[in-house]
Amino acid sequence: MTATIERGSATAPVKPPADAPVKPKRPTRRGGFLSSSNGKKAVMAVTGALMVLFLVGHMAGNLKSFFGAESFNSYAAFLRTMGEPILPHRVLLTVVEIGLVVAVGLHMWAAISLARRARKARPVKYAARRKSRADGYAVHTMRYGGVVIVLFVVYHLLDLTFGVANPAGAASTPYERLVEGFAPSRWWVTLFYVLAVVMVGLHLRHGLWSAFQTLGLAGRRSYRALRAAATGLSALLVVGFLAVPAAVVLGVIK
Repeated sequence: MTATIERGSATAPVKPPADAPVKPKRPTRRGGFLSSSNGKKAVMAVTGALMVLFLVGHMAGNLKSFFGAESFNSYAAFLRTMGEPILPHRVLLTVVEIGLVVAVGLHMWAAISLARRARKARPVKYAARRKSRADGYAVHTMRYGGVVIVLFVVYHLLDLTFGVANPAGAASTPYERLVEGFAPSRWWVTLFYVLAVVMVGLHLRHGLWSAFQTLGLAGRRSYRALRAAATGLSALLVVGFLAVPAAVVLGVIK
């Protein structure tokens, strides 16, 4: 069966046949900017930057243990008295801790959401899959490293912050808990600490590099410089955090 179109009516609207199937309309996404991939990437970038600032400050505080018990205990006391006398004791530190927990939660939410969206966009694996060591390394680091970090943070708080899992007890000073926590007899705690810190460094390195790529900064000219910056900052934090338990084990801090 053929159809003829009169001259001059080629651009006129043509009604579809009555029995033609109607295409379903795609549902519009709701949720605004945060529901989009760019919004989730922005959440990861902001929360990641806050966590990096926290790590830098925490590392600087830990290194005060090299100046003796008085210096380290004074630093620990300062954290609890920040904002006084305007704010009550430990209020500002509690606000920082809550903000950090929220940042970690949002960071994990954005990462999981992006991973699920990428999986849904490609539900069927490629027939010819090209193996990439970099991709495999990144996936395993971000996935399993995140689990190790979360477990470590929980134990770290129980051990050195609250003293519940520390041999020195909750009534001891922060310096005493530090020395007892990394005593040679508790080598398994130190080993867990080393593993977690290395995972943090690998996680941070990959996260910084991903942020540079997302922002479009990793061009041909800046590729090596930004790669070196991500690696250098991550290595600095790893060395800074591991210096304290190493000094305790070797007897430098005692």
